[in-house]
Amino acid sequence: MKSDASEIGGEAFAINRQRAIRRREMARSVRDIRSRLGAPENRHSTFEHERQHLFADTRINAAFAAPLLALIVAAISSLWINPHFMGAWFLVTVCTHFLMVMISHSYEKAPSDQKVRVIWHRRFVIGDLIYGCSWALFFLMPKASGAGEGLVIFHFATLLIVIAMNTMQSANLPKCLLASTLPITLVVTFSFLQQSSAVHYTLAAMAIGAQGFFLILGNQLLKNANTMLEYRADKDHLIAELETANAMSDEARRRAEAANLAKSRFLATMSHELRTPLNAILGFSEIMKDEVLGPMANKNYRSYAEDIHGSGEHLLNLINEILDLSRIEAGRHELHEEPIYLENVVAECGTMMKVRAKAKSIALHQSHQADLPRVWADERALRQVVLNLLSNAVKFTPVGGEVRVILGPTSDGGQYVSIRDSGPGIPEEEIPTVLEAFGQGSHAIKSAEPGTGLGLSIVQALVNMHDGKFTIKSKLREGTEVTVSLPPSRNMNYVEEGGVPEKHASGPRLKNAQTA
Repeated sequence: MKSDASEIGGEAFAINRQRAIRRREMARSVRDIRSRLGAPENRHSTFEHERQHLFADTRINAAFAAPLLALIVAAISSLWINPHFMGAWFLVTVCTHFLMVMISHSYEKAPSDQKVRVIWHRRFVIGDLIYGCSWALFFLMPKASGAGEGLVIFHFATLLIVIAMNTMQSANLPKCLLASTLPITLVVTFSFLQQSSAVHYTLAAMAIGAQGFFLILGNQLLKNANTMLEYRADKDHLIAELETANAMSDEARRRAEAANLAKSRFLATMSHELRTPLNAILGFSEIMKDEVLGPMANKNYRSYAEDIHGSGEHLLNLINEILDLSRIEAGRHELHEEPIYLENVVAECGTMMKVRAKAKSIALHQSHQADLPRVWADERALRQVVLNLLSNAVKFTPVGGEVRVILGPTSDGGQYVSIRDSGPGIPEEEIPTVLEAFGQGSHAIKSAEPGTGLGLSIVQALVNMHDGKFTIKSKLREGTEVTVSLPPSRNMNYVEEGGVPEKHASGPRLKNAQTA
């Protein structure tokens, strides 16, 4: 008792410790998700931090694409502008670009509590402003005297490409988008307006229109990013809620399993404490009702003794069934297996039930195939299985009915026992109920048949311990048929030849016997 109690206490301590750790982890996860979701007014700032991460990640990924574009622009512009000027401009542009890349790397490496500071947003805006001014400087480069309309067209094409590139890189932060594109547009527009030709005025107007178009495009990209982040936050929130519900469900299941295990162990260890006083009650009440020590002067005392003895027997049967089921659930029920003839067990159980069947004028029929091999099983367990099933069949079969017991081989080489009665049957929807512990059908409740509802549960457990199958089929007003089948591996003469058991030379022969 003490060792079992200490074992239960150790397991309970371990379960409680794991439960506490899991609760802390789940609470931390839920806090993180809810802080990211927040109220509607807080969503904008939360998503701004997410967009800052997207902005920095985009800049890092484009670390070598922007210098390549600047190199191409510098090389082509050398046709109209002094190459030395273009080389200096290229170095300045590349330096400002890698300055933004370094700021982005610093942001990604910064701790989470520092990323939420406003200083990072300011650095991004200032860095993009410097980068945009470096590109605006390109359009202010002094051109050679022989430059014609080709440079103007190249300037306008470069304007569109650079603004489009900066829009894709800075769309997640609107201020950075303006800082990186507006200086270029203003410089190009001012440069075109300095010329007194319709072409330059047209290009200046198109530059302003392109700036507005890309601002609208950037705003749409910003909405798409916010929508994506909202979906991601909702998904994370849903995952967190599902994990919370799953954790609560697992905890409830573990509690139920722990309580069931504690109950089973308690009942399994209380067998002696429960049966000892009950046996004394049964013994003394039997002596009194049988008047072993002399007749009773008052007949009511003898009637009371008979009631005490009957109630004690009923209580003992209930305790035995509960203890049997508890030992099975606790894993303490051991099978004492040996080679036995299943037909002998069935015949013995039929003989034991003959008196009860005869009292209700029930015809008890038994039939089995001859030459069935022995099976490797626990004789006491199989006897309990057959007795429980026969007892139920006789109990619920009306007066003048019949019960048939059939024993034979299964199609895969095992053996089965089928018990069919002509009782009222069980509704199909009540079959799962009667298979549960303490479960009883509506007919048993209405007729007030004595019983605990544990018989079928014990039968299922014992059959499962033998690797067998238990099935029940029933129809209202047609009766019930229960079948217990043992696998072919339980046969003593089973031969593994392609999964086919050894056949008997005598062939199938049915031996019929009718009793009661």
